[in-house]
Amino acid sequence: QVQLVESGGGFVQPGGSLRLSCAASGSIVSINVMGWYRQAPGKQRELVATSGGRTGYADSVKGRFTISRDNAKNTVDLQMNSLKPADTAVYYCQADVLVRGISGSPYESRYWGQGTQVTVAS
Repeated sequence: QVQLVESGGGFVQPGGSLRLSCAASGSIVSINVMGWYRQAPGKQRELVATSGGRTGYADSVKGRFTISRDNAKNTVDLQMNSLKPADTAVYYCQADVLVRGISGSPYESRYWGQGTQVTVAS
């Protein structure tokens, strides 16, 4: 019903930059929150940055990552600067989307992208 498609992952050396993009499409009435999560091998998925009523960042990325959102296009980007090996993970786009059900009544549901790999290494 709603699809999130990510792009922009890859390999980068420490100190480098990458920009992740995510586009939402489908039966969207409106999007409340869009954000980015990441999951490193052997670790739980963690919030990286979120954009809704307020913008928030994990402490580990503050000052290095910037989330930006285009509400007209239903897209969210994550600019990642000064990357560290500890940033290596699969990054997932997330959106809390208001969709219209079969009855015609809207309801909110959370959607995830398929994930994009970010590897930071020398």
